[in-house]
Amino acid sequence: MTTSPTPAALGVDQARTRLHEFTVLDVRTPAEYASGHLPGALNIPLDSLRSALPEIRHAAERGEVLVVCASGARSENACKQLAAQGVPTATLVGGTGAWAADGHELHRPAACATRSGWAMERQVRLTAGTLVLLGLALGVLLHPAFLLLSAGIAGGLVFSALTDTCGMAVMLGKLPHNRPRKADLDTALAALRAR
Repeated sequence: MTTSPTPAALGVDQARTRLHEFTVLDVRTPAEYASGHLPGALNIPLDSLRSALPEIRHAAERGEVLVVCASGARSENACKQLAAQGVPTATLVGGTGAWAADGHELHRPAACATRSGWAMERQVRLTAGTLVLLGLALGVLLHPAFLLLSAGIAGGLVFSALTDTCGMAVMLGKLPHNRPRKADLDTALAALRAR
């Protein structure tokens, strides 16, 4: 019986001193990636992980793979998915937020090369806040049943915090501005194959 490799968790200082040794995968949305990423990171969004598995496996055979996201939650999820497929990885504790907070540089693509947008957390806050206000306004102006919309969003936020998952982020990640362009994903996959 073979066991899946256990994903490692590296702090910012550990990752910084060894960054040149890693193939760095950023599993955030393309818009989040464009807003700033670790030097040399390749953007493979979390929902594209399965289709990129052959290239990730190829890169892992040639060296260590470090997976990053905004805070560490999505990268930890990605590491577990890859470990289940026998691919050893490490995650950056605290993600790009911790990297930047520690004073390290984030790279940003040239403005003409990619779309830059809001971080997923900011998109979720805007959407949730808008839906709560809409539910309250419609509940006061039209019918009290619309207050259930606000209650549903509040319940969803509590559930999201308790489970460290976010259904709204998954839905927002499917919007066109959060999806990788085919050429961007193909470029990242080609870079993985070349490692």
